[in-house]
Amino acid sequence: MAKVLIVDDAAFMRMMLKDILSKNGLEVVGEAVNGADAVEKYHELQPDVVTMDITMPEKDGISAVKEIRASYPNAKVIMCSAMGQQPMVLEAIQAGAKDFIVKPFQADRVMDSITKVLGN
Repeated sequence: MAKVLIVDDAAFMRMMLKDILSKNGLEVVGEAVNGADAVEKYHELQPDVVTMDITMPEKDGISAVKEIRASYPNAKVIMCSAMGQQPMVLEAIQAGAKDFIVKPFQADRVMDSITKVLGN
């Protein structure tokens, strides 16, 4: 069973993702509320995949991806963005993110992305 770390500053978004992932047989091993928290939790939990919000207080998702990938080059991170954040998504992919999903989340798109990323 794949272990997932969910990173989003909005509790509602974390809850929605957790619901989708759990229903599809994935184990949510942790949740983080910002990029700094995400880096700390990644070290602690070493999940198989991370869903990372782009816009968060304290440390944004792009900075967090760079920091995680610096220590764990094989880290699999999927960025979560709101509509209209395409330039940031591009920057995130260049920083090492493997894929991105757009809010509001669609269960099948989330699972397609996770399956694709875990398969690489």
